[in-house]
Amino acid sequence: MNSKRKPYKTYTREFKIEAVRLMIESEKPSSELAVQLGIRRNQLYKWKEQLEHKGDKTFSNKLGRPLKESQSEIVTLRQENDRLREEVDILKKAAAYFA
Repeated sequence: MNSKRKPYKTYTREFKIEAVRLMIESEKPSSELAVQLGIRRNQLYKWKEQLEHKGDKTFSNKLGRPLKESQSEIVTLRQENDRLREEVDILKKAAAYFA
């Protein structure tokens, strides 16, 4: 019942820039290059587009929008709530069994 999502793979700024450079300069198709690098083909195109639009500010170390304190607290409380519901269900079944 407790489903944890797989964490996102993160790549360094240097890796992204080098991947885009290889895509531009290489004679290989981008799909083949993506397989060699272990990434999706469309990810190469996204990185290339980001480099073209943002230039030097591309691929900063910040990943996505920072979480607000209240958001992280809400996530923690929801997880605890789910755990407590499971415990209550188990206790109800145990009480019915022993009754």
